[in-house]
Amino acid sequence: MEKFVWETAEEINKNLAKRIRNIRRRRRISQERLSEISGVSLGSVKRFESTGNISLLSLTRISIALDLADEIRNIFTEVPYQSIEEVIHDRK
Repeated sequence: MEKFVWETAEEINKNLAKRIRNIRRRRRISQERLSEISGVSLGSVKRFESTGNISLLSLTRISIALDLADEIRNIFTEVPYQSIEEVIHDRK
């Protein structure tokens, strides 16, 4: 069975940026302060929050600065099986 992707990559990135921005705001951290503590340029922080575009390294640095490193570490740890054959194979 095929899965349908309902969001584009750009939409997923924008939603991720929105979540990060909301976390930053709830913690009362300015973009300038986030830039300082993460080592990511202020321009990159602003661009990320407005467009969702950022390098993986900068996203990781921002995540660490916001104490979200575990979220990055665990991003693909719960990968579902594609078929029953995979489940059977892994149990051997």
